[in-house]
Amino acid sequence: MRIDVLTLFPEILESPLKASLLGKAIAEGRIEVGLTNIRDFALDKHRTADDAPYGGGPGMVMKCEPLYAAVESLRDQNSLERVVLLSPRGRTLNQSIVRELAAAPDLVLLCGRYEGVDERVAQGLCTDEISVGDYVLSGGELPALTIIEAISRMVPGVIGDFESVETDSFYDGILGAPQYTRPDEFRGMTVPSVLKNGNHAAIARWRRKEALRATVARRSELLQQSVPEDQALLAELNEEADGAGLENGPEARR
Repeated sequence: MRIDVLTLFPEILESPLKASLLGKAIAEGRIEVGLTNIRDFALDKHRTADDAPYGGGPGMVMKCEPLYAAVESLRDQNSLERVVLLSPRGRTLNQSIVRELAAAPDLVLLCGRYEGVDERVAQGLCTDEISVGDYVLSGGELPALTIIEAISRMVPGVIGDFESVETDSFYDGILGAPQYTRPDEFRGMTVPSVLKNGNHAAIARWRRKEALRATVARRSELLQQSVPEDQALLAELNEEADGAGLENGPEARR
């Protein structure tokens, strides 16, 4: 898969793209990432890529001409069928969108800056807008890295054992289960015995149940996507909660 990133500050992305599993995947050719400096397509000697907004107001707006020229320069190496603007008004990134993007052969990520991009870029050039959350960043570079990292995990061979991806939080719509490693006991806290008995079916059931428990407690809205097989485990969690309520209620304290 190829991902092209258009940015005013390619140096923000250069170092992270060389690190860890993502850097290894790029070095091995499993995923290709190209960085294009938008200023290289400015029309004046000062490499101006922004201007004051029509109608007045604070800040600057990224200009049409350099952005269109930068994207169109990629025609020989990118289909340009998916040009994504990183924007606070876009679809909020989730694992479903990551899978959608990962299924494409290539992708263009356009990093906004300042007060945003000229609306004609969003309307006439971009095919999608994506946000990484309801908060303010200085530009789209960090969201672009987030998307690249998430997509790379879906590319075969990037993660050595694909099962480790399948157990990630949100992979199948809910949070992940708790994880433990050595030592068996630490400051009075012990590893659940089920994880040490070698019964893989029991371990899988425990992990699914604990993943559901975490989701109920922290992100209950995700359970709208739960599968029918989870209903028995959810019923058990409800019974446990009801039992805990009785134990802690007025009768238990008399």
